[in-house]
Amino acid sequence: MAEQQSLTSDAPVVLLFRHDLRVNDNRALYAAAQTGKPVIPVFILDEHSDDVRPVGGARRWWLHHSLTALETSLKALGATLLLKRGATQNIVDRLLDETAADMVLWNRRYDPPGVDTDRNLKSELGRRGLTAESFDGHLLHEPYLFKTGTGGFYRVYSPFWRAFSAGPDPRDPVSAPDGLKPYDGPTTSDRLKDWQLLPENPDWAKGFAADWTPGERGAQDKLAAFLDDAIGYYGNDRDKPAVEATSRLSPHLAHGEITPFQIWHALKAPDLAAEGQGTDKFRKEIGWREFSYHLLFNNPHLATRNYNASFDEFPWQNKADDLQAWQRGLTGYPIVDAGMRQLWQTGWMHNRVRMITASFLIKHLRIDWRKGEAWFWDTLVDADPASNATSWQWVAGSGADAAPYFRIFNPMLQGDKFDPMGHYVRAFVPELKNLPDKFLHVPWLAPENILMEAGVVLGGNYPHPLVDHQAARQQALIAYARIRKGSEAF
Repeated sequence: MAEQQSLTSDAPVVLLFRHDLRVNDNRALYAAAQTGKPVIPVFILDEHSDDVRPVGGARRWWLHHSLTALETSLKALGATLLLKRGATQNIVDRLLDETAADMVLWNRRYDPPGVDTDRNLKSELGRRGLTAESFDGHLLHEPYLFKTGTGGFYRVYSPFWRAFSAGPDPRDPVSAPDGLKPYDGPTTSDRLKDWQLLPENPDWAKGFAADWTPGERGAQDKLAAFLDDAIGYYGNDRDKPAVEATSRLSPHLAHGEITPFQIWHALKAPDLAAEGQGTDKFRKEIGWREFSYHLLFNNPHLATRNYNASFDEFPWQNKADDLQAWQRGLTGYPIVDAGMRQLWQTGWMHNRVRMITASFLIKHLRIDWRKGEAWFWDTLVDADPASNATSWQWVAGSGADAAPYFRIFNPMLQGDKFDPMGHYVRAFVPELKNLPDKFLHVPWLAPENILMEAGVVLGGNYPHPLVDHQAARQQALIAYARIRKGSEAF
């Protein structure tokens, strides 16, 4: 490849897609259109650059359908999406050789391997005299923007949110371009089906389509439905897993089918003024996502290392059978099992139940939080490198914004409080559906005649509790006490 290439008006521009699978509020796409140059959109499935973490199985399913939707949207603008698989630098080098493009544009990433790859890419392109420019879109503000009074990064969410709220207003979204000048030169593209992103034999994702419509249109429909209805009771009901009170926008955000700028702007609509509590709480959830990236940007190993190093000495049990029972939703604790089965069947889990199931794995079974994080990474359609790691460390007590370790969720009380009528448990643990509400979250306390009438056989069609709650809680507190001394987080 030539060391220097001059910018020319007819030389094409390479437009990189990664987790920004949309045409609206895509500043890199808009900038490419504004050049008047032929545009070569390319999605790179990069599982080969240094330290990159391959996407999990559930996100691969989503990615297949999202790329199909993006291909259609780009075709309507006059461009053809190329699919390439390999290390980003190598793919870009070959494209520049094949097309004589003199400009490469993309939207910024904030996961550490992505940051490193893009930084090196921009440096190398600049060395060759080519234009390389990146744009915002994944976060409302750059993760390094907010600093504490001493110049460091925030370790606790509340002061971060105060600084965020006092900071500059997020920009308005940009529209999709009217069209793109197509590139007519020879190019090659992988075939999407050859990537084998969809599971087969067995097709464990066969139920996903009933819950999700990947793609930009699906994202906008989800946002509209949420703002038209659920936002009104989001403030009061967002912790109730049986109530459709959450936005379910997380997988669309993770894949960049919608931007936080679009959501933030939509929340300003005059007709939402009366929904103050709901909109305020929802904005704080967007803030938690920003905080998670703030932590990840400043702690690149957040998914693999305890932020609080004292947890390196925690006496994990790591029993393989217990981990498998948790993964399959066979712990004997109905609210936990319902959550894990919802995850497997739909690729998603209600946020309150994510906390309950994570707490159970870490504090009842004393299994390393990283094993839970890895399972969520593989099975969640919204698996996100920042939110996943931050939230698991938060529950474990090993993170920056950590709940005290001795705050151990009682799964029975959590079930009674957030699923009092048992609709959620009955939906995902149908073998318990005929139990009276009184015993639904504690089936082991039901008299034998009640169990027989409900068709429940403990140790048969539903397991006995994997551990005793009180005994497990006490053992967790003992383990916590061993590492508490010298911990700066408590």
